[in-house]
Amino acid sequence: MKIRKLLLMLALPVVLTTTASAPVKQQFTAAEQQQISIATPGLFTRSDAFNVDFSLLKASEYSFPLPVGKAVMRKNNYMEITTTEGDAVKAMFDGTVRLARKQSELGNVIVIRHRNGLETVYGSNAQNLVNVGDHVRAGQTVAIAGSRDGKILCDFAIMVNGCRINPSTIIDIKSHRLRRQTVLCEKNGEFVNVSILGDKTDIEESKSDMKLDDAFAKSATFKWNLEKMEKERWAYPLPGAKVISPYGGKRRHAGVDLKTKPNDEIVAAFDGVVTRSSPYSAYGNCIVIHHANGLETLYSHQSKNLVKVGDKVKAGQVIGLTGRTGRATTEHLHFETHFKGRRFNPNLIFDHTSRKLQQSTITLTKNGGITSKKNK
Repeated sequence: MKIRKLLLMLALPVVLTTTASAPVKQQFTAAEQQQISIATPGLFTRSDAFNVDFSLLKASEYSFPLPVGKAVMRKNNYMEITTTEGDAVKAMFDGTVRLARKQSELGNVIVIRHRNGLETVYGSNAQNLVNVGDHVRAGQTVAIAGSRDGKILCDFAIMVNGCRINPSTIIDIKSHRLRRQTVLCEKNGEFVNVSILGDKTDIEESKSDMKLDDAFAKSATFKWNLEKMEKERWAYPLPGAKVISPYGGKRRHAGVDLKTKPNDEIVAAFDGVVTRSSPYSAYGNCIVIHHANGLETLYSHQSKNLVKVGDKVKAGQVIGLTGRTGRATTEHLHFETHFKGRRFNPNLIFDHTSRKLQQSTITLTKNGGITSKKNK
């Protein structure tokens, strides 16, 4: 997929102190409560990038600000949404109210900071109905639409680190629908690059092309005999590696950490389609591959990802290089296995001592169950 990048100028150098995935701040400085455009503290502290996967949101986690309004773009990346008198302005996503006051440019205005690292602006309101620090849900009424030039309207904007971005990057202005795609926001000096990594449609088409989800078409249960897998259909994700941190334990480790050397080649465990390839919070550079029958594998902390969203990969294909991006203290591969969205122990599939598949049969159920039994 062709990646579109929009360079967004920031008014001031970025000064940051926490991560984009940290809990939303409940107390805001005086400047944050007065200035619409202001840098978000901590947005790029641990990583120079973060992404938002809008394809994962439920219907209840998104709302167009004025669902029956008509939207048109104005200058400076503001969207004007016209409606009827007394209409309610809705919060686009869950978040915390950072600013709620009367301001010279936009009159009564509200700014909501969201957990995904974005902020949304609702201006020209007849009345604000929330206060600074209030937690709001997507679709919650936050204001009553006001008027300007004889029109009932709301002036709406989306910001990243205090800079307005084109709302059409996130939503289809005509249909009001959220674009089911992953948006990557990268710090670039005094700029922020916003890239579209991939949309759900393209990924699903790639999955369909590879016929990845046929096992449960006729039965609710699938038995996967690992011993019968052909050698070209699987690969140990980091050949020659040793385990430096196992799955589970007291710290409830979500995967297994494998180590060889810096910038060593990481390979795909099975055939599949790449559904994530980008920085991802504490994971650093992260890759997720969707395989047959609802199985997914995750690879993280890479110094460099060598595949992009939508790529079809084969078992043993090099997909990245070992690194220590994100929350890592040494160069290694953090490897996870998921089935139907649930993590499970990678040891059910791989014998990490021999770096081969287990001599067992895994039973998968359509509703997400997974069990393993040693072969006789």
